[in-house]
Amino acid sequence: MPRTMSVADSIVIDASPAQVYEQLSDPTAMGRWSPENRGATVRGEQRAAYVGMVFEGRNKRGAARWTTRCTVTAADPGERFAFRVHAIGLRRPLLPGPIATWDYRFEAVDGATRVTETWTDDRRRWPDFLANAFDRVATGGKTFAQFQGGNIRTTLKRLKAALEADARGTGS
Repeated sequence: MPRTMSVADSIVIDASPAQVYEQLSDPTAMGRWSPENRGATVRGEQRAAYVGMVFEGRNKRGAARWTTRCTVTAADPGERFAFRVHAIGLRRPLLPGPIATWDYRFEAVDGATRVTETWTDDRRRWPDFLANAFDRVATGGKTFAQFQGGNIRTTLKRLKAALEADARGTGS
């Protein structure tokens, strides 16, 4: 069965594109919303996102923990933030190779922002049968596309709740 190589979902958040971008373009904050990410460490001076910025993300799924190395590929304030995941390891990302690309787009709609999060499987050289078998073991029976679709939905819902609570002054 051929793999689904990309999945996306959107949500409308009662905040400006600039406000949403500011939050999502900070890799150290992603752990606030993501069901798997536990934050990140930016290599070099930590400042606003820029193309070429490298960060290492800490992740957890059940008992499994791993670290990824990522490079920002788009940093357009209020419009788009994207990064590619290109190394993985347990404590340090020592195994290089194309893994995934994450892309966030921001569109102003009626005084709010439609955020679209897209995950793309960059393991193009993996045969479908091998990727599907690996994915089902790593996710407890799903393909990565199915699994990431759920993660994206959870991330977007949590992001919306946090930003709208912050706007109301009820956030943490």
